[in-house]
Amino acid sequence: MPPKSRLRWAVLPVGIATAVILAGCTPTELHGYLPGFVEDGTPATNRTDMVAGLWVNSWIVLLAVGVITWGLMGWAAIAYRRRKGQVGLPVQLRYNMPIEIFYTIVPLILVIGFFAFTARDQTILETQTEDPDVSITAIGKQWAWDFQYNGEDEDGADAVWSMGVQAQPAPNGDIDQEKLPTLYLPVDKSVKILLQSRDVIHSFWVIDFLYKKDMYIGRDNYWSFTPTREGTYAGKCAELCGEYHSAMLFNVKVVSEAEYEDYLATLKDAGQTGDINDAYDRLQNEPGTGASPEGDE
Repeated sequence: MPPKSRLRWAVLPVGIATAVILAGCTPTELHGYLPGFVEDGTPATNRTDMVAGLWVNSWIVLLAVGVITWGLMGWAAIAYRRRKGQVGLPVQLRYNMPIEIFYTIVPLILVIGFFAFTARDQTILETQTEDPDVSITAIGKQWAWDFQYNGEDEDGADAVWSMGVQAQPAPNGDIDQEKLPTLYLPVDKSVKILLQSRDVIHSFWVIDFLYKKDMYIGRDNYWSFTPTREGTYAGKCAELCGEYHSAMLFNVKVVSEAEYEDYLATLKDAGQTGDINDAYDRLQNEPGTGASPEGDE
């Protein structure tokens, strides 16, 4: 049998075995056990699958490079080991041009490839929606979160808001989830979030969304995406921001459009309307306060 035919027949079983193994993997396994996916494979947002793909494929390539490198190291250690009766140093190999070209070109190809795919995905992730279905302002502060749901008026007159407090302990010692700041989002609606800070650098991180963005004073950041699965998702500050950084937690609730509108109506009925910064300044200037309507910070 010709050498090429033998090689083909050797590769075929490997390909079939690989396909069978991958077919038996759950969506969680196929996405590298990253958060943001459920058993049916539905991602948390329209961008979660892209981030997971970049991460998992990068690790597959790096693992393959590692296996080849470890194999060559083991082979060299065995093939060129000191034999019985040998003394002194083995013959030294210098200026092997094919090898030098190989270990120069291959890493260069890998770096260019990683850069190209990362730049491509980052460009998509950082492209902001010009006319989103939902516009929200998220403000980080030591050590909690404020959320404003913007309306159509540019001056914010028809906006509604909620002010959060830092994580509070429950009677059993866990975090009281009911008291955490909660951001509501409608499922399958495009969202654009304006990210701001009141004091120091914070970082807005929704774990299952597989993405985070920093928040600065004097500089606005934006994040556009579409939540695709209803549920409650944990969020936290991902930038060390002071003494109670670990208590700077929040939740994101992705709900139906009707439930989202009902939530906005409850904020309006509670009188939490207008520009949240005006309300925050009033609270800070009131004697004996400095707290949000939802509790002590």
